[in-house]
Amino acid sequence: MDNPEQLIRKRLRKGAIPETLVKALLGGMTWAIIAIALLIFGRMFSDGAPAIFKSEAPFVDIGFLTEKNETLHVFDDAEGNRMQLPASEYHRWIEQHGADSIYNEQSFAYSGGGIAGPIVGTALLTLLSVGLALFFGVAAAIYLSEYSKQGKFIGWVRLAILNLAGVPSIVFGLFGFAVFVLAAPVFTSAPADRALFAIPLGFTWLSFQGWNSSLIAGAATLACMILPVIITASEESLKAVPQGFREASLALGATRWHTIRKCVLPFAMPGILTSSVLSLARAAGETAPIMFTAAVAAKDTFPWEGLAKGDNPGLWERFTASFGTLGSQVQALPYHIYTLAARIPTSEYTERAQFGSVFVFLTMIFLFSAVSIVLRNRVRSKLKW
Repeated sequence: MDNPEQLIRKRLRKGAIPETLVKALLGGMTWAIIAIALLIFGRMFSDGAPAIFKSEAPFVDIGFLTEKNETLHVFDDAEGNRMQLPASEYHRWIEQHGADSIYNEQSFAYSGGGIAGPIVGTALLTLLSVGLALFFGVAAAIYLSEYSKQGKFIGWVRLAILNLAGVPSIVFGLFGFAVFVLAAPVFTSAPADRALFAIPLGFTWLSFQGWNSSLIAGAATLACMILPVIITASEESLKAVPQGFREASLALGATRWHTIRKCVLPFAMPGILTSSVLSLARAAGETAPIMFTAAVAAKDTFPWEGLAKGDNPGLWERFTASFGTLGSQVQALPYHIYTLAARIPTSEYTERAQFGSVFVFLTMIFLFSAVSIVLRNRVRSKLKW
């Protein structure tokens, strides 16, 4: 007769799934995900790399990365040669050869020149939005973790933050349009007619007339969208720091804020930087929010060029003129890719712009994330618990 221990083992073996089957199932799912990711990135690389790399030195199409976006003109010249020229070169060609030398002309919007404008706009929007979100998100996480009294109200606040993470990006875009573009307060010498209301301050006006479609409005909208991720991840990172660190610091006479700044935040910083990695990818890849608040399909100047200062600029106009970019609309790679894919008929002449933009966009996200991960690892390596 079997003893109780043997009976238990038999019952466990009878109802248990073989270990090799579990290992094979989990391993197969993992490798399937990796294979799908490799197929996606492989396809994007095979289509996009030819638009960026060349067979001769310097092996990279510098013009595609540094030139501004233009319309591509495709035509036959008088000798029957098929020509493909961006708008600037096309007009110079006409001046030299005359318009009578052009036959079978076709034009493809946004498919000539380069994508320097969308690259610059994407970088500015992403970095500024993550900077704003980290500042306010970490501040909120510190309050929720270190200062607030845990109760029903704070529980509802945390639930609201979690629910915000599931709100569609188009809703954030409409929110940003209503709040930042149309109603945000500005200092100005002459309130606009569409201002909700204006408060006279003697030397200027505080007018609730919005920031218009601009870099700062788009960055603020993206910052609101990624705030839930940063607040949640930062609060969990702060909670992971042992309570003994706080108690030892307070026992030595340190204030609450000094304890947080010197004994808690440094050890929570790797987790906070991890949240910035997640936020970077989402902020850089969103299209709907910036469509309403910041992005334009075509722009002849960089954000810091041609900023209108007006005849009698107020404090807000001087502020935006000083920083050069905050009040300017920008191009952005997500919106540029959407325009190329949804509004321009696909042909052999648009593939360079379409595939090249996607390849550069993924490379930018990879570089941003890599820098954040390296920074996080360096901070983590310096900490000793």
